[in-house]
Amino acid sequence: MNRFARGVAVAAGLVFLSVEPALNRAQSTPPSPPQAPHRASRVVRPKKVTPPPDDFAGLKFTAEQKAKIDEIQKNMKTRMDIVAKDEKLSPEQKGAMLDGYRRMERAQVYKVLTPEQQLEIRKKILAERAAQQKQQQQGQTLPK
Repeated sequence: MNRFARGVAVAAGLVFLSVEPALNRAQSTPPSPPQAPHRASRVVRPKKVTPPPDDFAGLKFTAEQKAKIDEIQKNMKTRMDIVAKDEKLSPEQKGAMLDGYRRMERAQVYKVLTPEQQLEIRKKILAERAAQQKQQQQGQTLPK
């Protein structure tokens, strides 16, 4: 029993001796002034001048498709209104969430379309991207 108690006392003494200098240093050094929190630099994204084209314009919807699309739009409008009124979110956060809801709405409407309508939409989107790329290439090749 004495051996065990002696071993515990020695171990406790070693722990105390290793912790004690750290405690003394912590007490003897004056507290450092609080540092300002590091703020990450903002990434500046170019603002879109014009809204994206409505890829669904010109499609002929059935009554069933119209009903589903109206339901999707009402659901997303409700969500978007909640985000717009939320005072806890910064303007950047609100914008990001609203953009996300718009993408979700477009994806859900796309799923309502027939395969033929989906093909027509994909063609419109590809044509729009090709036009944008061509415009960007022309902007890069022009001398300044």
